[in-house]
Amino acid sequence: MGIEEILVLAASFLAGLIDAVVGGGGLVLLPALFATFPGAAPATLIGTNKTASVWGTSVATWRYARRVNLNWRVLLIAAGVAFVASLLGAYALTLINPDVLRKALPFILLVVLIYVLANKNMGYDHAPRFTGRHELLFACAIGIVLGVYDGLFGPGTGSFLIFLLVRVLGYDFLHASASAKVLNVATNLAAILLLSLKGHVWWQLGLTMAAFNVAGSVVGAHLALKHGSGFVRFAFVVVVSALIAKTAWDAFA
Repeated sequence: MGIEEILVLAASFLAGLIDAVVGGGGLVLLPALFATFPGAAPATLIGTNKTASVWGTSVATWRYARRVNLNWRVLLIAAGVAFVASLLGAYALTLINPDVLRKALPFILLVVLIYVLANKNMGYDHAPRFTGRHELLFACAIGIVLGVYDGLFGPGTGSFLIFLLVRVLGYDFLHASASAKVLNVATNLAAILLLSLKGHVWWQLGLTMAAFNVAGSVVGAHLALKHGSGFVRFAFVVVVSALIAKTAWDAFA
């Protein structure tokens, strides 16, 4: 095993840790893959990345579910909707080059960051705004939008999910992070299914990275559950700030 492969595995561990807390692990792992395999098709590297990260996200979901009270009826239906939306996004990825999204992403993230910083109490209290059919409707709408985005492009999906669950549904950051994992597992599985059928997954590398991603996810979920919503909010601000810098560099430098 060469130094580049070792760095990719280390990046997978760190990505799992970040994803488990607040999403945005692609900030670490995707650049590592692109740097290590510069000649590979973007769809192949994205598919391989998701093959690793879905395991860490699944483990984080399980750990959160043991400690955080989740609305499974709403989340499972929204996850099914997100799964279908992600299939459509992944299919689009095999046909088009998502350069427009790459250039728009840092500006969208900047708006999200400014909004969170301007609302200092946002996400500290868990006070769902909707119940029943209305909560399901808004959760499915979030699943559609972020499902298509995750299948097509992906970076920052977990962070966008958390932001929308806090802002739209009124969840605190801990419940939002836990709920986002359920939706993110569905979008990752859909993208993996379609991209693997198109031959865009390196299974051996992806599954090796998955072991390190799971280890990082266990650490990240432990930190989030131990320190609560205030810690997750702080991590969210840090990760989104880093995402803005990284995506702006990728798009314009």
